[in-house]
Amino acid sequence: MQKLPFKSIAEKTDLKGTYVLLRSSINVPIVDGQVRNQFRITRGLVTLQYLVNHGARVIMCGHIGRDGTQSTKQIADLLQEYVPVTFSDEVAGTKSKNLRDALKDGEVLLLENVRKDPREKKNDANFARELADMADLYVNDAFADSHRAHASLVAVPEFLPSYAGMNFVHEYEELMKARVPQSPALFMLGGAKFETKMPLVEQFLGIYDNIFIGGALANDFFKAKGYETGDSLVSAIDLSDSPLLDHAGILLPIDVTVMRGKERLVCAPDAVGYHDIILDIGPRTVAMLTPLIANAKMVLWNGPFGNYEAGFEEQTVATAQLLAAASGYSVVGGGDTVAAIESLFIQEHYNFLSTAGGAMLTFLEKGTLPALEALTASEE
Repeated sequence: MQKLPFKSIAEKTDLKGTYVLLRSSINVPIVDGQVRNQFRITRGLVTLQYLVNHGARVIMCGHIGRDGTQSTKQIADLLQEYVPVTFSDEVAGTKSKNLRDALKDGEVLLLENVRKDPREKKNDANFARELADMADLYVNDAFADSHRAHASLVAVPEFLPSYAGMNFVHEYEELMKARVPQSPALFMLGGAKFETKMPLVEQFLGIYDNIFIGGALANDFFKAKGYETGDSLVSAIDLSDSPLLDHAGILLPIDVTVMRGKERLVCAPDAVGYHDIILDIGPRTVAMLTPLIANAKMVLWNGPFGNYEAGFEEQTVATAQLLAAASGYSVVGGGDTVAAIESLFIQEHYNFLSTAGGAMLTFLEKGTLPALEALTASEE
């Protein structure tokens, strides 16, 4: 593996008594006041416990939810099982500074959701300075959030010596492998919003032997081919004149699962009815993928093939089981994709499960992220 373009906190051991601002990935689903999925929290524990065990005084921050209305209090309650944690119900301010001053070596202060302060999303330098003023150095372990040019991710490194956390390094190294796969290589892409993923598909056609397009992304191809898509989710993009439409390297579902009224049925893509809703791929498509998965030296997968949250997880689960049994190198990301794998308790059968969704796709396309560049530019 090539030399990292940024410093890793694992290189630094003299942390006793040092105030460390740790930007963590804590954006996890909370239902009825309880954390529903701990995947990102668990992955972040390696860095957090490293800092605690080396006597650092950790000021931990992150966001949860999109609009800043949710609290990180439940995260603090969860972390109590692993490390000594105090919670501040404000982000930067007098209360947080007083709690910071009260920290002892090996203790953690979790700040309130940084998105409760509107300056976070605005990448406000004054807000970044307020956060930085609480610490001696900065650690970014939030790879999953690092495609955002927000203050706690890209502005804070301008004010503090900055390092990547262990999970950040792990994500970087594994996704770099996925950018230069051994052949034969298979890229499976699900989810929605093809307009945001089109540049990556175009780039990876020259890198991967086959790209399978599933999920709602496939509906855009069906529409461009002149097929009826009924009431299915399609994006505004028009692929009718795109060279992708008939590219030999692109594979589309050969059957789909639809809802026709109250009936769930499987049909060919060109047999979808006027009011049908395409909600998953079909079993014949999984059978088509089976030898490609079995023979690939690298399989990269991001995004489910069905409306997972609505209960259309069958073919995503079937694909996950196939990939778990394959011998090639497997890199998987996207929240619902990883959730499907976790529901089967087969995580250990994959080479790497990414904590990232959008950041994973951005990094695969560009080889960098705004927050990664901020770490690279930071001076000791």
